[in-house]
Amino acid sequence: MSFDKALAAMLVPPGKKIKLKNYPTDFKQKDKGISKEEAARRMEEGMAHFKEMQDMLYASKSHNVLIVIQAMDAAGKDSAVKHVMSGLNPVSVKVHAYKAPSDEERAHDYLWRHNLDLPARGEIGIFVRSHYENVLACKVHPEFVLGENIPHIDDVKKIDKKFWEMRYRQINDWERHLTENGTTIIKIFLFNSKDEQKKQFMERIDDPEKNWKFSLSDLKERALWDQYMDAYESMFNHTSTEWAPWHIIPANDRWFSRIALGAIIYRRFKTLKLKYPVVSNEQKKKLQDAKKVLIAEKD
Repeated sequence: MSFDKALAAMLVPPGKKIKLKNYPTDFKQKDKGISKEEAARRMEEGMAHFKEMQDMLYASKSHNVLIVIQAMDAAGKDSAVKHVMSGLNPVSVKVHAYKAPSDEERAHDYLWRHNLDLPARGEIGIFVRSHYENVLACKVHPEFVLGENIPHIDDVKKIDKKFWEMRYRQINDWERHLTENGTTIIKIFLFNSKDEQKKQFMERIDDPEKNWKFSLSDLKERALWDQYMDAYESMFNHTSTEWAPWHIIPANDRWFSRIALGAIIYRRFKTLKLKYPVVSNEQKKKLQDAKKVLIAEKD
């Protein structure tokens, strides 16, 4: 399988039902169509173009980009953001890693805090563990929903199939509203296997410098792996849309997931056909007048 075909296979087709088990968590070397060394070269070249596109995005103020990254624990979310976004101008890139909502956030609807963090025109926003936690962690732990104080939802028995279909629709409507008003949404799921997660957890326990990354709560969530996979599959089938499709990237090999993530983001940026602002003839004349003033200055 070529690299281009591998990227195409990561797209979750909007409107079609998929089975998560049919998506790989890694590719065999012969399937990747790219070596680790080639990946590093492509990443370096791609970043140079990506930086230029970011500069044009910031200068034109005509679009804004929201990158949504979801994954199970130890799939490399933070390192992926660090590597793919390295070298970009931090002035126009904002990363938000969401934790459990605060009391103030619970006093509003579940999308409120995400609305506050949306990127402005010319900016790139990155949501790590995003608004989708409200149909993932909350679906595995429906008791979380009770803390939202939604009218008439006062018992977990009321958080049924109809409730989740309503919430999927709400998210789709919100994202459609954003895209129709200039936001490009890129949604990524870094898909690691349960065995790979175990390997990463063991490294965190054995390496003193990584001990801080491990929490006993991670084991509790790991025990619910199958429930999370069901929640993810349902999420993909309900929220991979024409305006904001999902991509499932195999994440067992970190170097491959990073190059794949970078390629998907880069290709979406290219579709924006960004350009630097064109100044008017009057502005050009003012620039030349300014140039004359600078030339006339005495040292």
